[in-house]
Amino acid sequence: MKLTQLFTDDSAVSPVIGVILMVAITVILAAVIGSFVLNLGGSLQQSAPQANFEFDYDQDGETVNITHTSGDSVENSSISISQSDGSGISVISSGTVTAGTEVANGDYSSGETIRVVWESENGENSATLSESTAP
Repeated sequence: MKLTQLFTDDSAVSPVIGVILMVAITVILAAVIGSFVLNLGGSLQQSAPQANFEFDYDQDGETVNITHTSGDSVENSSISISQSDGSGISVISSGTVTAGTEVANGDYSSGETIRVVWESENGENSATLSESTAP
């Protein structure tokens, strides 16, 4: 075998390397396009806090006091108090609501369902943290 022929013959490895590179590029491109289409990692989901609330109804049937009793701390700006008749009760605490904090007090109607609702900062997720039916 001549040494000059060895350097001029380039038909042995090039097709195999070319096919491997094309497959690798196709797989990487499919992964990148798939992650954009499925929005993987685009926005992290905020999960609802695990918090318990106690509802204390007064004897004359007019006022309910809602107190955070245990669980995760919750920002007061992310919770709201609603009644099944569509009216709301104002959140009175400021800053972060922690265990032992009185969250709200307000008027209610007998038989109404009162809910403490959490909403994520971006507004994409919401969850009912606690609910009670007024006597």
